[in-house]
Amino acid sequence: MVFSSVIFLCIFFPIVFILHTILPIGRVRNAVLIIASILFYAYGEPVYVILLLASVLMNYLLGLGVSGKAGRFFLATAVIVNIGLLVVFKYAGFLAVSLNNVLPSGMNVPVPKLSLPIGISFYTFQALSYVIDVYRKQVEVQKNPLKLLLYISFFPQLIAGPIVKYHDIETEIRDRKVTVDGVWSGLIRFSVGLGKKVLIANTMAFAADRLFALETAQVGVLAAWIAAFAYLMQIYFDFSGYSDMAIGLGLMFGFHFQENFNYPYTSGSIREFWRRWHISLSTWFRDYLYIPLGGNRKGRWRTIFNKFVVFFCTGFWHGANWTFLVWGLFHGFLEMLEEKKWIPVHWGIKVFNHIYTLLMVTVGFVMFRADTLRQGISMIGSMFGACANPAAGYAGAIALMSPYMICISVCAILGATPLLASGVKKMRSGKHAEAWMPYLEMLFALIILGLAFMALASDSYNPFIYFRF
Repeated sequence: MVFSSVIFLCIFFPIVFILHTILPIGRVRNAVLIIASILFYAYGEPVYVILLLASVLMNYLLGLGVSGKAGRFFLATAVIVNIGLLVVFKYAGFLAVSLNNVLPSGMNVPVPKLSLPIGISFYTFQALSYVIDVYRKQVEVQKNPLKLLLYISFFPQLIAGPIVKYHDIETEIRDRKVTVDGVWSGLIRFSVGLGKKVLIANTMAFAADRLFALETAQVGVLAAWIAAFAYLMQIYFDFSGYSDMAIGLGLMFGFHFQENFNYPYTSGSIREFWRRWHISLSTWFRDYLYIPLGGNRKGRWRTIFNKFVVFFCTGFWHGANWTFLVWGLFHGFLEMLEEKKWIPVHWGIKVFNHIYTLLMVTVGFVMFRADTLRQGISMIGSMFGACANPAAGYAGAIALMSPYMICISVCAILGATPLLASGVKKMRSGKHAEAWMPYLEMLFALIILGLAFMALASDSYNPFIYFRF
């Protein structure tokens, strides 16, 4: 079940919200959310819901173990078992195929045929962060398994993040208040996220998928750049839209999640980009991998090595494909160049910094989107004229740029900057804004919801990029 589906918007969410609101007892409210979250996951994963529950039970017991005298043993067990689950279900097939490519003929390793459980990367990282924080004595061990189950399985952030740390919502699991302001703010935030997803990301996805599906010989310069731009906007509005919806839903149930995006395409360096992009993942790797490796405390070259490890793992976390690994290492290489000051982002030339960063991010996402390394390299080459026919795909690319697509592209460019948010902030600070601003926000939310429902009713093309991670 996805947030941008009629069954979620018209049936699942209204029922769960009404039950949660009218029930006054915290424990009963938690029970409602637990049951709803399990049903939410089981709707799309009727078999792997057992794996989710087993993961929660396992990490509950490991949390109890790391808080005792043999804490280090149980911590090592937690890391091995949780990462092992990811390896088995997410990477076993990729590793077997890669190994078969280098083994002599006749020595092939059987390739397992396991489907990828939705959201396993997200809920595994949440569970592992809880166990590690208990070991570090940064949080108290949770003695009630149902509260831990709610933390890990809470449906707004279960299948595509953001990755919520236990200490961020520990007190709200125990005691929270649902307020009118919280519900109102959550509804506005959810509406914005739904609009990002349905109106912008889905439109961009149609163009990106059409162009990336072409044979490499059919992609010229213009087609390659339109494909790159479309995917650049698709992945941002898809994932930030989902995060907005998750944060909005959390507010409506009394939970406060951390922000996951902060206008990353306005960054002036790759380092700044990763402070603004998928913040919950980058801070997870910082707290649980980069700092334990030594961070920047052991010299410049060790810092560079640690960052390469982090970016290798970041790429690999996204999927079992060489394209993700190359994308991660590409960002690590750029960070190394910035660390060594071999790229003049430290000179303070803002225009150059923004152009360089956006160009590198765009190139990286082309590789991220490509099905194979060969396609990614060919598409990037076509962007810069390294193709047999630079005019290939021109007519098809122009045909995709309909007036509606151009309008959505303009909205996407504006929405990827803080200009609109700054305008809204100024309006809220204006004279008598408290009297009329809520009505304007209500009208805006209704318009977005109406347009989103119309789009959903007229088109079944509604993918979510990060569900496969």
